[in-house]
Parts: sequence; structure tokens; C-alpha cells
Amino acid sequence: MSLKPDIIHLLARARADLAMGLPVALSGAEGAALVAAAETIEAPRLASLRALANETGGALSLAVTARRAETLKARAYDNDLARLVLPKDADLKWIRATASPEDDLVQPMKGPFRSLRGGDVRLHRLALSLVKAARLLPAMLVLDWPGAPAAAREAGLTILPAEAAEAAMRLASPPHGVVSARVPIVASQAGRVHVFRPEDGSEEHYAIEIGAPPRDKPVLARLHSACFTGDVLGSLKCDCGPQLNAALMQMGAAGAAVLLYLNQEGRGIGLANKMRAYSLQDQGFDTVEANHRLGFEDDERDFRIGAGILRKMGFGAVRLMTNNPAKIEMMRRCGVEVTERVPLMVGETAQNRAYLATKARKSGHML
Repeated sequence: MSLKPDIIHLLARARADLAMGLPVALSGAEGAALVAAAETIEAPRLASLRALANETGGALSLAVTARRAETLKARAYDNDLARLVLPKDADLKWIRATASPEDDLVQPMKGPFRSLRGGDVRLHRLALSLVKAARLLPAMLVLDWPGAPAAAREAGLTILPAEAAEAAMRLASPPHGVVSARVPIVASQAGRVHVFRPEDGSEEHYAIEIGAPPRDKPVLARLHSACFTGDVLGSLKCDCGPQLNAALMQMGAAGAAVLLYLNQEGRGIGLANKMRAYSLQDQGFDTVEANHRLGFEDDERDFRIGAGILRKMGFGAVRLMTNNPAKIEMMRRCGVEVTERVPLMVGETAQNRAYLATKARKSGHML
């Protein structure tokens, strides 16, 4: 029996550390690095990273995604990411202005930027995956330096073995049922809520089971991504609240169904980044353009989570209530048969008409 943390525990620590502004060490066959989130690092730790770079000759750069680099007019020599050289006088203000699109229109010419090229970028890629998983802006300070693990050990920082971390992050974390209880709801008095906790310590997800759907037949199901603004506040900018309520009412009328409520706010970028995207939409960008300016892809959600929960509950086939073909494809790839797509056409408003049109035109939604 060992009390030592495994790679799943170390990844959870790393996400929490980055969110609190602590650096994390990455160590692999291709080298080692100290990495820190551009959004949360504070001046004293930035000064320490700079001092280490000066003392050791390590290369200190700001890694951003190719999406963010495109907005910055910076060269992404590494295809999916760019390594931006920090000017000697770059302070926190420069770093955060480069990482965040908040004042892009006020200060459109932030550069010129000099991008590094050549060399191995696996640690930079891993760093960006980590900061996305922490729901922070996808921009990371990276100090390439062989002595990073030793320095991290001395400072009490989390050290991640890169190869093991990459392998673990490629897998969908298995969901574990925690508890279920009867919850009568407006749509059906025969409601039951199941709570699932991913093995990696990330956000919990919920399944709302209506009635007692048989496990040997296709179940009417919906994968609904959490939307605080739409589901709770009744925002008119999206159709999420009306979709949630309409789905539950249809399921209640059917008498047997399951709705998965997945905590993947803002297409998987988190509520803070979603609010940043909303601010960009107020500047005239559509939902996809806003995500790209932030440095994210169109959709960062992982629908494998939903498939895992359905299988855990004993369902192998679904009548999927969705307008999103990506959900259908992922269910099938994960071994859950989709016998029928059930359209869900509700919630259009004057405020979200352009948003829905963008989903149809750019994301392939069947609206």
C-alpha cells in the first residue's frame, strides 16, 4: 500500500496550483520547465522566474495558442501554439494584455512580437492543456530549464512527469456514482438525481432520471451543458434555459428518460472566460470569433463524459435530444448507439438570433 499521489492526484494539484498563481514543474524526456499561468501569476513570482532565467540561461517565453497568436498577428511556428519572447521590460501588465483580448480594440497593435522557432514544444503544449483544464486563459509563462524539478522540489512545488501527464489527460476520467435521491420536479414527480464525481477531481456532473427507463431499450436522453446565465438567470443571449425546461417537460410527458447536466460552462471554457467572450460579443464578434480571440477552439467540451455516465447507468442506446451533430458522433464513438435524433427547437429571441445563426453556420448545429 502506498500513500504517494499518482499522476491523477498530481494533475489535480497542478490545476489548483495554477489557479492560485503557483508555478508547476514539468519534467520529461525532452527536458524540463517551470510553468505558470499568465492570468494568475503575481509580480514577486514573475520576478523570481526572471531571476532564474537570468542566472541559469533558461529560455523564458509566453506560450499562447495559435488562435490567440492569430489575433496578436504573431507567428505560430509550432502550428498549434506560439512561443512569444518576453521583452526585457515586460511586466505583468504586458503579459496580461497579451494573454487577454480585453483591450485588443483599444490597443490593436500590441507587438511587434518575436516568436521562437525550432526545438521541442511538448512541454509548452502540455502547459496550455493544463491551464485550459484549470479554466484559465490559455497563456502560460514557460521557463525551459533542466534544473526546474530540483528547484521545484526545494520550493515545495508540484512536479509533473510529462509523459504520464500527457497520457492521463488524453483519457476521459471515469465517472463514479456518489449518491442518488428522489427529487420531485415540475416536469415529473418521478424524478431522481444522481451525482457523479470524475476520478480526476474535476467538476461533478448530474443525471436527472425520469421514471424508471428500461436499460435494454433506447432511452430518451439529453446531454445538457451547464449554463448559469441561461439556466439560472434566464439570459436572452442563448437558448439554454428554454432548451433545459423544454427537454425536461418532454421527458416528463414521456414518463421515462434521462437528462445529463454536465458542468462544462461556456462550451467548456468556464464561466469567467464565458463572460470574457460575452464582452467580446458586445464589441461585435460572434460566439466563435470571441472564443478564438480568447485563445480557445470553437468548442472545448468533452462529450465522452456523457457517454461514460450513460454507460455507468446501464444505458447502451439512446434517442438523443439534440441539435448538435458532434454529440451524436461522440456517443457513437464511445460505444453508445444513437437510434434516433430528437430535435429540440425552442428559445429563439431577438437577442440570440445571430448567436443561433452562428451555431448553425459555423458549428453545424441542425437548427
